[in-house]
Amino acid sequence: MKVGDVMTRGVISLAPDTPLRKAAQLMLRYGLSGFPVQDCGKLVGIVTEGDFLRRVETGTERRRRSWGEVAADIGQLAAEYTRARARTVKDIMTCGVVTIGEDAPLEEAAALMERHHIKRIPVVRNGGVIGVVSRVNLLHAFLLGSLQEAPSPVDDEAIRERISAELDCQAWVPHRSVSFTVENGVVELHGLIHDERQRIALRVAVENAPGVKGVHDHLRLFEPGTVE
Repeated sequence: MKVGDVMTRGVISLAPDTPLRKAAQLMLRYGLSGFPVQDCGKLVGIVTEGDFLRRVETGTERRRRSWGEVAADIGQLAAEYTRARARTVKDIMTCGVVTIGEDAPLEEAAALMERHHIKRIPVVRNGGVIGVVSRVNLLHAFLLGSLQEAPSPVDDEAIRERISAELDCQAWVPHRSVSFTVENGVVELHGLIHDERQRIALRVAVENAPGVKGVHDHLRLFEPGTVE
């Protein structure tokens, strides 16, 4: 899937001179945690609920620092003062926004969210916002993808081939010490693992093979001094 297949369209954008009070009201009215900010049809920033964390109105502004701290970072203190007392979006919004194109694969969107610790990414075309892709959109994509799974084969050999193909391309699999059998759709896992996380991953890999009806785990955790 591509970003354009799942993104939210018809996104509300704010102007840089939008009062912060109005921005907060819109977030609450529409149940949204942020808005892109556009100027003359071009994305210039993004404002989110996190920008309201440190405000003088709620008594959550950062407290005065010691004189030593003041001398060390005058610019930072000035920025904190602005964010706590600003009246318009342009003074608290985040500039240099992470964006993505509508033709980008969903994997790229997920990687950007993970790398930058963000929940949503504006989708742009020619510098303007045409939508937003968020973690919620990826959740919808997951549900859509799960409905499109191929019918499950009932033949044990087909199941065995599918599992083998999956495990063969995974670097974390202890290929020399783990084996499995399939009978009537039930998979029996045998052998040694070196980490309990391998046990979970092996079970997941087997469960995802179409046609698997159950998994019996006979795997043992390797301990130093074990002789096989």
